[in-house]
Amino acid sequence: MINKVAKVTVYVNDQEEAKDFWINKVGFVLKEEQPMGPDFSWIEVGPSGDEFTNLVLYAKAAMEQHDPSKVQHPSILFSTADIESAYEKMKQNGVKVGEMLRMPFGTMFSFHDQDGNDYLLREDK
Repeated sequence: MINKVAKVTVYVNDQEEAKDFWINKVGFVLKEEQPMGPDFSWIEVGPSGDEFTNLVLYAKAAMEQHDPSKVQHPSILFSTADIESAYEKMKQNGVKVGEMLRMPFGTMFSFHDQDGNDYLLREDK
């Protein structure tokens, strides 16, 4: 029935700051940006223009008005074909990264966005 993850919503304090982080520091591309009234926008970013799965950078304040219980941060694991290169690029871009973890099941590291949310990047094998 379900064959793909389409979108993951990340609730952010400042949408423009979040967009800058994901595009200019992590290297994602802007997939969609539409106004949602006077104060908020629908913003989607993804690893590439061809990638199906996107992040929605949704205004935390807007969701808190609608349903405060929904703004807990999800656990998100990203993948890469070249973990060493991704690690160095993020460090060069000023992203707060954790130490490289080399486990029997894969190599990975954590990183934090502009709001301090924690993510994991793992190398695909």
